[in-house]
Amino acid sequence: MNDFPAFMKCAANRIVASSQATRGVEGYVFDGADGSQMAFWTCHETAVSTPHVHEYDEYMVVVEGCYTLIIDGTRIAVETGKEYFIPAGISHAGEVVAGTRTSHPQNSRAGHSQTARCTTDGPELALALELLALAFCRSRS
Repeated sequence: MNDFPAFMKCAANRIVASSQATRGVEGYVFDGADGSQMAFWTCHETAVSTPHVHEYDEYMVVVEGCYTLIIDGTRIAVETGKEYFIPAGISHAGEVVAGTRTSHPQNSRAGHSQTARCTTDGPELALALELLALAFCRSRS
């Protein structure tokens, strides 16, 4: 697959460009009943993500391509099949390569935090998250 399935790209869930920290991305968000969110991003051009902070934990998985996180000056390449956890309150920026697709399940409820970590569980993790997203979206329709 080179793109997220059409059913995941509902116009009502599209994130407006002015709300995004990275130019040239197409993003969609789905809200869970418990305040959690699932966001999906497709980066159409190589770009830089401006430094930003969330009041909630963010978990990201690179489905395809590479997203380089920048945290406290440290560059962390998160490539296809890899994941990264960013605790609430941590300033982060990044660089993304054109064609990169990411998935961001996140806890939008403030106050929950863990230690940042990166794992490399491979393509099986990315596939599992895509299937999770599919089930999540179908349950909301």
